[in-house]
Amino acid sequence: MIGYYSYTVILTYMSLVSSVLGMFFALGIGECSSHPEYAIICLMVSGLCDMFDGKVARTKKNRTESEKKFGIQIDSLCDAICFGVLPAVIGYSVGMTDWIDMPVLIMFPLCAVIRLAYFNVAEEERQKQTEDVRKVYEGLPVTSVALILPLIYSFHKDIGISCFPTVYGCALFIIALAFITRFKVKKPSMRTMLAFIGIGVVELAWMLYKTKTK
Repeated sequence: MIGYYSYTVILTYMSLVSSVLGMFFALGIGECSSHPEYAIICLMVSGLCDMFDGKVARTKKNRTESEKKFGIQIDSLCDAICFGVLPAVIGYSVGMTDWIDMPVLIMFPLCAVIRLAYFNVAEEERQKQTEDVRKVYEGLPVTSVALILPLIYSFHKDIGISCFPTVYGCALFIIALAFITRFKVKKPSMRTMLAFIGIGVVELAWMLYKTKTK
């Protein structure tokens, strides 16, 4: 079969599966109604998988150059769907359905793809010069939406049904610009990543509490 199959890409594929399920929840496929809150949870799961997929991949010491390049490409392709397309679909499901919302919903995945493509080129050039793990990102990493958007959504009831699409749309616009803006972001350490997981758990608990109190 075409491709490279090993445990190093399992988390990447799980992230993609979660995001596709999130789109189903957001759009309410078939007779199911739309459930953006479940889609947000799927986004968080995708973010959790992405947080550790690189570390899992590096545990396989005998990876060939082709396997490494495949890993970079498949990770970026999945990220484009998980953190580029899914947030836009969620935006549509929460009320960004007017014609004025369409440019933002299109701009967001476009900026995510531009950033990921640029990252691929930069990462390939970097790996030719050193085997050290990347310590600094340029621009806002696309995976950051797995923390930012759930935090915003957890306050959707407080913001109000009529106002929330505008707030969510403004967040997408600002994040999209941050994807392609040149500024340095330090790669998080393991301690920071664990803190992010803790924040995610709190966000999830708060969101589920809000859902139950509808």
